[in-house]
Amino acid sequence: MKKWYKSLLVGSFVFVAACVTINVYFPAAEVDSAAEKIVNDILGDESVNNENDQSYLFNGNGVKRLAQQMNPINWFISSAHAQQANITLSSPAINQITTKLKSRFNNSLKVHLDNNVLGFTNDGLVEIVDASKLGLKDRQSVKKLVADENRDRVALYREMAIANNHPEWEEQITAAFVKQWIQQAKAGWSYQNSAGQWVKK
Repeated sequence: MKKWYKSLLVGSFVFVAACVTINVYFPAAEVDSAAEKIVNDILGDESVNNENDQSYLFNGNGVKRLAQQMNPINWFISSAHAQQANITLSSPAINQITTKLKSRFNNSLKVHLDNNVLGFTNDGLVEIVDASKLGLKDRQSVKKLVADENRDRVALYREMAIANNHPEWEEQITAAFVKQWIQQAKAGWSYQNSAGQWVKK
């Protein structure tokens, strides 16, 4: 009797699992919200609440709440209910990179953005906009600043994709950050539009 019951239980589980359609999709709205929070934290806008949480659960409306529990029943998600996604905002690598980005912004990057020496590119990086505003002795240090900043930005986009178990999302995650760098740029800062032209916010 017990063997029969176990066989029925296992068979039912396999049947249910086989019938479930798992919808793998890129959660654009959720990733936009994650990028918004990280960029806001780096640029230091205190108007947004920046909790030190490791991950959030974003619903289809962009509302977020802390995701702390994992229910085995959620291992199988039907396409009809695939409206939520866990987006990880924190990992040792992400934390290290964002700390460096924030420190660099406060210590040296901001003043060059304010003076329009540097600007945000349309591929999520920074670039020298007007080198004529720099003295000869400062140009090498600013070039190094740009190289360090861009190395960390590329690493951030890659680590965000890796932390969420989807390395193939790197390009789309980068696009979400491009949008946020430009949206959160301060008035007067320079950025590249989609045509590659430098304009001021």
